[in-house]
Amino acid sequence: MAKILLVEDDPFLRESLSEALSADQHVVETAADGEIGMALLSAFEYDVVVLDWQLPKATGIEICQRYRGKGGQTPIIMLTARDTIDDKEEGFNAGADDYQTKPVEVRELRARVRSLLRRPVTYTGHVTTVGSLEIDTLAKTVKSGGQDIQLHPTEFALLEFFIRHPNEILNPDTLLQRVWNSDTEASLDAVYTCVKRLRKKLDPTNKEAFIRTVYGMGYRLIPPDRKH
Repeated sequence: MAKILLVEDDPFLRESLSEALSADQHVVETAADGEIGMALLSAFEYDVVVLDWQLPKATGIEICQRYRGKGGQTPIIMLTARDTIDDKEEGFNAGADDYQTKPVEVRELRARVRSLLRRPVTYTGHVTTVGSLEIDTLAKTVKSGGQDIQLHPTEFALLEFFIRHPNEILNPDTLLQRVWNSDTEASLDAVYTCVKRLRKKLDPTNKEAFIRTVYGMGYRLIPPDRKH
């Protein structure tokens, strides 16, 4: 059983989807416009959100962006008649986890909900703050105190990988396999050198050790609130 928020302005579709999801023993709460949907999403916790794109008072894209911008992590399925690649990209960039085109096939929606419920919640938004750093994984930019930090593509890819695995000890072999291209001739020396450059660019004064060395094991990104 899960608690689901369904935001859909079409009363017939809203009722039919609510009944179908309730038949799977889910608790379903509904909203008929974007303003009510955003209010519910801000006030209560849900396991999945089913969100229509075209809504009165606030669109699904606007709701998604605002929710993700506040750090919301609940998986979101976007419902829309828009089906071009550009439309889907816009939805995913706004923070949607899945996308279903209209007319909605109820069995497919139920399956997508089940799939999302099996996933761990990992969404952190495309802007992440680590100490004094602000990393935008969509724009591929890094700032410290509002000042841009220029990173080479490999350096940014390495930083992004650390961000997606906070507090995990990552050995150099893993970094080489996951960050560098498979057909590269780079060696472990490239990893050591890239980590060293990245550390220097992120923290030239060496006041904040964002990426720590775990001797004999590898490296670990530790958020500033962690002391060990």
